[in-house]
Amino acid sequence: MDNLEELNYYVTTVYAILKTEFLEAVKGVSDRYLAEVQSDNASVMTGSYYHEPEVAYFAQYVSQTAWNILNSQGYNMDQLVTFFTEMWTQEHKTGSYMETHVHPRGAQISAFYFLDIPPDSCQIILHDPRPAKVMINLFPKDDKVISGATDPIVLSPQPGMLIFTNSWLPHSFSQNRNEMPCRFVHMNLSVMPAPAKEPDVEIV
Repeated sequence: MDNLEELNYYVTTVYAILKTEFLEAVKGVSDRYLAEVQSDNASVMTGSYYHEPEVAYFAQYVSQTAWNILNSQGYNMDQLVTFFTEMWTQEHKTGSYMETHVHPRGAQISAFYFLDIPPDSCQIILHDPRPAKVMINLFPKDDKVISGATDPIVLSPQPGMLIFTNSWLPHSFSQNRNEMPCRFVHMNLSVMPAPAKEPDVEIV
């Protein structure tokens, strides 16, 4: 068989890292915002809290990493900065789940920071973003092996895991089958022109 050169274009990359050092601070703010919601719904979403001083280091890390990701993907980020449009906690109680969606209206990077993940609770599910491929998909040879034929991709998070994706990547969350709630932080970041630097003025 000929050795065909593989040219991988339009790659979808997902980025994951374990950052448990932020758990205490983020959970503290998250718990406070959840207490303000006072809802009996199976799914609860808090207000946005990226501005809270207790999560300043966490927000700085996420924002800088989002910039680094876009820059590494080949986008011209020289004159751009990333900023939060949203940072909120999602709480999914027993039976709750979230259907497939993307984040439009200017979002470039979406990130998820997992706080409380009891066994058999929500998993993050990533879906193929190419509608033309989805329309003509064949069955994969082996469901247990991740390949170019796999759709969807299911990730099992753990507390302290931080996941980044481009905001155009469709994602959903599976049903929480545990009696304890599943909680994670959902974040969206956009870009804007970098603020102009103040000129250096020599005082004489």
